[in-house]
Amino acid sequence: MPASTPLSPAALTAQKALASTLPPHAVSRLRHARLARSTRPFLARGGPKGERCEGCRLRPSHCMCALRPELATRAAFCLLMHDAEPLKPSNTGWLIADVVQDTHAFGWSRTELGPQLQALLADPQWQPYVVFPGEYAEPAERVVETLDGGDSSALQPGRRPLFILLDATWSEARKMFRKSPYLDGFPVLSLNPDLISRYQLRRSKRDDHFCTSEVAALCLELVGDAGDMQAGRVLESYLGVFTERYLRAKHQQPVDEASSIHQRLRELMGAVTAKREA
Repeated sequence: MPASTPLSPAALTAQKALASTLPPHAVSRLRHARLARSTRPFLARGGPKGERCEGCRLRPSHCMCALRPELATRAAFCLLMHDAEPLKPSNTGWLIADVVQDTHAFGWSRTELGPQLQALLADPQWQPYVVFPGEYAEPAERVVETLDGGDSSALQPGRRPLFILLDATWSEARKMFRKSPYLDGFPVLSLNPDLISRYQLRRSKRDDHFCTSEVAALCLELVGDAGDMQAGRVLESYLGVFTERYLRAKHQQPVDEASSIHQRLRELMGAVTAKREA
């Protein structure tokens, strides 16, 4: 296999400068807080060794900081992240925070509801939904599949959807769902798309289990707002670019800027830019 083309010192300096100018988002801040209390370095299993970009967690030669979209949406996301998730280079909750401006991230705790999370869940501008397969919810009446149903779980006028995502491995997420009593009063949004997960970095044993970023893209589609639907498509393509670059770095292959997924992201962002300028 061809080796990745190393960055020149000037290009590496420019890449680092770009990453340093990006404002830290919620997942980035959570990662730094998690690192600050670590007693030993976190070593990612199976990932490439060596330096990683602070802005996107990829190898500097495969950095995608220049592609970060950051879009305004009607919906927001609240990521409850299992302990090690913010540290994993393959974590896709990070991508949600790259794309959706209103993304909040908290370390999950079974017993403690921090004041910031408590305030977010109680804020009247938001209408929270816990996004999880309905087969695990009790009572069954908590389960909804759309935001426009006829009961009290329907999205109320003047309120914005806040999608609560449990960011963890599948076995960890099931435990988090069962052991988070402060979420019991919210409806459970169960997604039943006729799709197969295309996430290639960490696989579930079931094809209908989606990675966190894929779930977020599906949630944005449900909002029904044109801007949110466009953001969902951007997020899906952004995940594709991240996955492609991550795997090419792992296999010591150079970035392919002309790949179909790169072209798709450029087309989507071009449409967003054109709409802003119209």
